[in-house]
Amino acid sequence: MGIETTETMTKGVLVLAIKTARLDASNSPDLRLLLLERIEQGQGYIVLDLAAVGFMDSSALGALIAAIKRMGTVGMIGIARPTPTVARLLTLTRMDKVFTIAPSVEDAVAKIAD
Repeated sequence: MGIETTETMTKGVLVLAIKTARLDASNSPDLRLLLLERIEQGQGYIVLDLAAVGFMDSSALGALIAAIKRMGTVGMIGIARPTPTVARLLTLTRMDKVFTIAPSVEDAVAKIAD
């Protein structure tokens, strides 16, 4: 199935806007691959804009965890504009303690670029 994204650079931070409404088992391998490729290319700071994502399951969370593990201590991954459903999932799974989460892309970039 795949995922649709747009990529921009803001203050040295790669902003990946996910345009796919559902992140689940059918496309989470693509998300994982995308993130790992960007990390391998040297992107140390990444913000995922999840404003268009209305649903995310455990396989998508697994893709995010794989990316943060690969990133290690050399960078950070932030999440911007999660929808209420996704924000609740991140809180319930305590991923809000792992990822920097912000209400806007600008806030997320500022938090991880400092």
